[in-house]
Amino acid sequence: MADIKEREKWSGNADFLFSCIGYAIGLGNVWRFPYLCYQYGGGAFLIPYYITLICGGIPLFFLEVALGQYTSIGGLGIWKICPIFKGVGYAAAIIAFWLNCYYIVVLAWSLYYVYNSILSSSLLPWSTCNNWWNTESCRTLIQMRNYSSVLSCTSADLTSNASIAACLQNTTDHLAQYTSPVKEYWERNALQITHSINEPGSLRIPLVITLGIAWIACYFCIWKGVKWTGKVVYFTSMFPYLLLFILLIRGITLEGAMDGIKYLFIPDLSKLKTSALWIEASTQIFFSYGLGLGALVALGSYNKYHKNCYRDTLILAAFNEGTCLISGFVIFSVIGFMAKTEGKKISEVADSGPGLAFVAYPAAVAQLPFSPFWSALFFIMLIFIGLDSQFVTLEGFITACVDEWPILRRRKELFIAVVCFISFLIGLPTVTQGGMYVFKILDYYSASGWCLLVLLFFECISVSWFYGANRFYEDIKNMIGYYPGRFWKWCWIAFTPFLCTSIAIFSLIEYEPVKYKSYSFPKWAEYIGWCIALSSILAIPIYAIALFARQTGSLSERWKKITTPTIDLNPPIDEDDNETKQRMLAEHTTAMTNL
Repeated sequence: MADIKEREKWSGNADFLFSCIGYAIGLGNVWRFPYLCYQYGGGAFLIPYYITLICGGIPLFFLEVALGQYTSIGGLGIWKICPIFKGVGYAAAIIAFWLNCYYIVVLAWSLYYVYNSILSSSLLPWSTCNNWWNTESCRTLIQMRNYSSVLSCTSADLTSNASIAACLQNTTDHLAQYTSPVKEYWERNALQITHSINEPGSLRIPLVITLGIAWIACYFCIWKGVKWTGKVVYFTSMFPYLLLFILLIRGITLEGAMDGIKYLFIPDLSKLKTSALWIEASTQIFFSYGLGLGALVALGSYNKYHKNCYRDTLILAAFNEGTCLISGFVIFSVIGFMAKTEGKKISEVADSGPGLAFVAYPAAVAQLPFSPFWSALFFIMLIFIGLDSQFVTLEGFITACVDEWPILRRRKELFIAVVCFISFLIGLPTVTQGGMYVFKILDYYSASGWCLLVLLFFECISVSWFYGANRFYEDIKNMIGYYPGRFWKWCWIAFTPFLCTSIAIFSLIEYEPVKYKSYSFPKWAEYIGWCIALSSILAIPIYAIALFARQTGSLSERWKKITTPTIDLNPPIDEDDNETKQRMLAEHTTAMTNL
């Protein structure tokens, strides 16, 4: 085993920080946070959001990074601190694998839109109704405005409330039979979507190509290890901010922009009584921060032993929340402009998830001067925001496997290529004509709220209850030189486990089968979704039972064996880590003096 390569460390102090920024700030910040904030009462949504952030998001982020830094091991090896919970590491790796397979399709869609934006000369292809993919029902914005004015209920004959209501209903029904060119482009050109998951259709070759390009980009972002990745993220994590600020400046100068921004933050305190608000706020925090996937553990494991991971955690939390707010301004300034120009309410033009990024925003951009430029800029920003989240999640999965089976380190580049290729093949169903339905199943079940919450509960109690919160605090103090505030320890012991448990229970009670718009999935598709969800979470009890069964001795002796740390509590010192050497020398001198 002498030829096995040594484990790498970050080459610069800022590599870790930029990698975490790139990882934690993803597509959820751009489309999901603004929509949820709008849907659940604006400012009212921020109340449970920040409660979850303070009591759950930041404590778990800090725990994962500190755990990786202290052990210098990936997401599977860290469970030497409490072997019975190694199933949590396997569950995290499985969720990360599923996430890698489908999340990247958003990059494929974005690449497709960038390509078609660049090819456009003056008009975007989704701004007109005279293309091969358009139907007879397609009507441009100008045509819809004309219909609205013709059908407006201003006749002198409308003397009663009943006649006015009938006229308004007739107008709505008349306009509802028409579709917008941007929606037809998304569904009939980009996706060429079928009517149900029972009709998978054929592969969309342009999307297969863009999916392949996205996977090749991911491979070359991490193929040379963390020293190379640390340099890549300087660009991939910061460049989107430049584009985001450009789009922000353009957005707030649009007519109606302030209406959209106000709407985003108008508080509706009555929403606080709904359990869905609390469930969505918590899952948004946990998913946005990339918790429970092993990636943060992997990133922390490449830190030098005495790096101040506590300070970095607080910096990253500030970055993440700032990005959410800026993204909200960008998206809803444009949504406000769109509502103003179309004469609609903001609630009628906003959409969720991919619909917000690939329907509402492109529709608004199509109305701007130099629309191809702004469209390309927006989707390039989406690509970079999604790319670093994708390849860092992939790095977390690779790190867990390589640390668990060190023989893979000798052929790490080949191993990464194999993982990328297999993930590409598994992701191909998402780029068929029925691919949106497959995407929805994977998105709803593989990294669904309750799965992630159960995993995070066990992750938290394994450290705070079994390994010991006080012991872990001593480990952190040994790394950074001081104790963080006691608040974080109490979060790990009580607040965070309670939060994860209660919200997981509520999410199961409030469970509704997956839907795509008004389409209800067949039972067999729902069963497949549950199998995907259970494929990760069942790893926790299965591994614990198997490990217990392999032990010898009495029940108490077996329990002690599987809950006693087996990790080396004296991590190796890097040759260039002078801070650690000086500290150990001082401690040794003090000990010798006290003899």
